[in-house]
Amino acid sequence: MSEPSRPASPPSKDPMRAAQANMRPEPVRRFYKIAEVVEDNGRFALSLDGRRARTPGRNPLAHVSRALMTGVAEEWARQRDTIDPADMPLTRLMNSAIDGVAHTMAETRADILRYAGADFLCYRAEAPDTLVARQAHAFDPVLRWAAASLGARLDVTAGIVHVAQPQAALAAIAAALDAYDDPAALAALSVMTTLTGSALLALAVARGFLKPEAAWRAAHIDEDFEIERWGVDPEAMARREARGHEFEAAATVFGSPEA
Repeated sequence: MSEPSRPASPPSKDPMRAAQANMRPEPVRRFYKIAEVVEDNGRFALSLDGRRARTPGRNPLAHVSRALMTGVAEEWARQRDTIDPADMPLTRLMNSAIDGVAHTMAETRADILRYAGADFLCYRAEAPDTLVARQAHAFDPVLRWAAASLGARLDVTAGIVHVAQPQAALAAIAAALDAYDDPAALAALSVMTTLTGSALLALAVARGFLKPEAAWRAAHIDEDFEIERWGVDPEAMARREARGHEFEAAATVFGSPEA
């Protein structure tokens, strides 16, 4: 098998995961008939049989985006006899944003920035040539975009040995992250970053440079190359599919216009 090019993920306290830990570990019986979105003091809230829904932290499950909360309501509406949190990635993200990220904005930005310091796109395979070419084709346009749009010129290396990135580049990415003052958007960036190992892919999706499916493919170029050579691991693919749903849910945050 070829040498993996993905560096080790940086350490993270991940406040989102901490908030998600408050959710019920097992499905519970569906206790409502109608899930819908209602306007409430300039925000849009999830309503279950006319009662405002709350997060595990007992905060209102609401946001300024009707489209975003409509997505949450659709998750609740499609549940059957039991409620399966694994089938509700957007609800989980919103719970994490409201209960966790809203209180740890600076820490969440710092966590994403740590990923930028070891961004997946900057660590390339040395061989075989086919994989090298595929990585260049998918990664280089994003790096050029980051340099032109964010002012962040990151260094690229072969192998997995950590390379310190220029402080000016990291400062530019930090400035880009500072623009996200909505906990839901910052939570979505955190999810996309941790799932791909790349803060640049997350920002590229958030800013409309990449479609979510293109970013997800780019994040799995190495894995797909190994699958071509050695075959599919069904359990690994099932886990990847589940993570893919989580990534897609996070990406919808940036496709939801306000009100």
